[in-house]
Amino acid sequence: MTQTDPKLILITLLVELGVAAAVSTSLSRSKTFKDLLLMSHRSRRQTASLVAIICVPLTLGVWIRTIVPNFLAADLSFETTILLGILVGPIPAMVGGAVLSLPALLHHEFLALPVNLAVAAIAGMFGRFTDSEDVWSFSPMIDLSIYRWVTRNLRRPQLDRQILLLVLIAGMQFSTSMLARFHPKHFFELHSNVWWVELLICACAPVVVGIPLKIWNAVRVERKLEEQGRLLLEARLDALQRQINPHFLFNTLNSITSLVRSEPELAREMIVKLANILRVLLKEREAFVPFRDELAFTDDYLHIEVVRFGEKLKVVKEIADDTLDIVVPGMLLQPLIENSIKHGLEPRISGGTVTLRSKVTDDGMLLVEVEDDGVGMAPEHNDASPISGIVPPGTGIGVKNVRERMEVMYGDKARVEINSRPGRGTKVSLLMPILDAHAEAWGPIGGAGEAISHFVEDAVRAMTRS
Repeated sequence: MTQTDPKLILITLLVELGVAAAVSTSLSRSKTFKDLLLMSHRSRRQTASLVAIICVPLTLGVWIRTIVPNFLAADLSFETTILLGILVGPIPAMVGGAVLSLPALLHHEFLALPVNLAVAAIAGMFGRFTDSEDVWSFSPMIDLSIYRWVTRNLRRPQLDRQILLLVLIAGMQFSTSMLARFHPKHFFELHSNVWWVELLICACAPVVVGIPLKIWNAVRVERKLEEQGRLLLEARLDALQRQINPHFLFNTLNSITSLVRSEPELAREMIVKLANILRVLLKEREAFVPFRDELAFTDDYLHIEVVRFGEKLKVVKEIADDTLDIVVPGMLLQPLIENSIKHGLEPRISGGTVTLRSKVTDDGMLLVEVEDDGVGMAPEHNDASPISGIVPPGTGIGVKNVRERMEVMYGDKARVEINSRPGRGTKVSLLMPILDAHAEAWGPIGGAGEAISHFVEDAVRAMTRS
């Protein structure tokens, strides 16, 4: 069979679709490729890297076509040059087109270089003067694209850039096919003397270009959804953080107010400690901080409370040394300590003790406990559920806020347990995974992250079906 045989051409067109899908899918699995492809602005080096990643496997395909008889579908240099043009611009596309033509030039197909340069220039100019959304939404479903264009123009005639791109690709394909017909020794491209086969060749080219765009656009949509999910979690976390600060400040100012007239020196000392606390709160705080920093922040608050309560309040710390450098959510302890003092010890005439404990459990989790020997709660208010559970009444905003922030950060991989007995006190236990010291400030690592992943997968699947 020759390359103009209709059967060979039809088989080649089908295989081309598979090759385009396989190469595009393989590239989309590379994080480096995705990062380069989806950048809004690239440096020259980044553009060169993107062109190289795309061109290397497809240049190999051109070389295979020149040495393997009748394996014509491996050569996607025409469609690849168009892709480069509309994605990265004319100059980088011309460089990529020149690289793609090298195996053909070695095979004495001397027209491959000028043709690739011309195609790159035309596609690059189209990509430069059209909206990127029009390029990304280009569909390989030609019949559907034409149907939508016809129905839209029946209501209000307008220029459709997607249809313009489709016609541009088909027109360039027809021109290169004619060139190959008259100069078969110096240029390769599928062509046929049968009109309907030539029509299929011209119709297949936009589909081969559209398949990578459809696959890579799915990656683009997924990346956008992940970014929006990240921003949503950041906003929720920021709202919870802002909820703590005014509440804490209000209670601390109440404590200072009670001492201004009776013990002004102590009030002055408390104001200094409050200033230290506010200095920390007003700084840009990471969502995760080393546990030693969280303890240092808590010391100023405890000093204020010890001054306020005097000998009625005692603080005991049982902190394991190997927990000090573990990162934990910021403002983790202060709301729980405030909750213990306000709801556990303050109602008790004789005061009591707040105990802070931390250790690494046998299964590699961080356990942090805040315990008081105050008035306690009724047994029905005990709670030993995952962090998504309901906060028992009477535990105040502190436990509720800590629970919600841990849900944002850890998903269902952490637990908040409340054990209390009337007249004996309350213990709040936080069990959480040990994160790397460089954990992202917003990063959900548990159920929240998995929920976003499932949402992204469903959205991409639905988009692909459409």
